[in-house]
Amino acid sequence: MNRLIMMAAFVLVAMGNASAADDKAKLMARGQQVYNEYCKTCHQANGQGLGAVYPPLAKSDYLKNTPMPQIIKEVVNGKSGKIKVNGKEYNGVMAPLPKKYNDQDIASVITYVYNSFGNSGPTVSVADVKKHKKK
Repeated sequence: MNRLIMMAAFVLVAMGNASAADDKAKLMARGQQVYNEYCKTCHQANGQGLGAVYPPLAKSDYLKNTPMPQIIKEVVNGKSGKIKVNGKEYNGVMAPLPKKYNDQDIASVITYVYNSFGNSGPTVSVADVKKHKKK
């Protein structure tokens, strides 16, 4: 009996992990679409940014060291002013993500950036976006 319970628990955990992996894969796929539609223009296809104007997202210490709630707010509301990314100072303006993108799109694109271009970051949920996107 104990063996049967252990096997059932293993199957449930494995199913949960597969479901989480499927969810992350969906977020990443949609996030890549949003990135290519909107973010790529400034941050470039490879996440390297554009000269001294647009900071890189690739291997970004800014993404690694900035709390997720702040990243969500910056994507939703835009950002201006000085920031330092990978040792280099930038002083520009990032426009907010257009209103045509919903909370799912926001969670997807941030998850994509957090987990692309040499970054290793968390998965952002719609609940995270809803909780933190307010100014």
